[in-house]
Amino acid sequence: MNEDPAKSRWMIIQAVRWSGLGIFVLGLLIYAGKIALPEIAGYVFMGVGLLDAFFAPSMLARMWKTPL
Repeated sequence: MNEDPAKSRWMIIQAVRWSGLGIFVLGLLIYAGKIALPEIAGYVFMGVGLLDAFFAPSMLARMWKTPL
């Protein structure tokens, strides 16, 4: 049984979005002092999480849309 490539790509995009949100929440926890790391690390994690959640899915979609 062949799986539709669009379905697997959609699932990957959703996983990237959720992982970005998870990284952002980790940054919030660091910033709030719940995790013992420097506050600057929280800012870095929040920034990377936002970039991952908002820009990485569109970059993946653009990459898969472009013919090789």
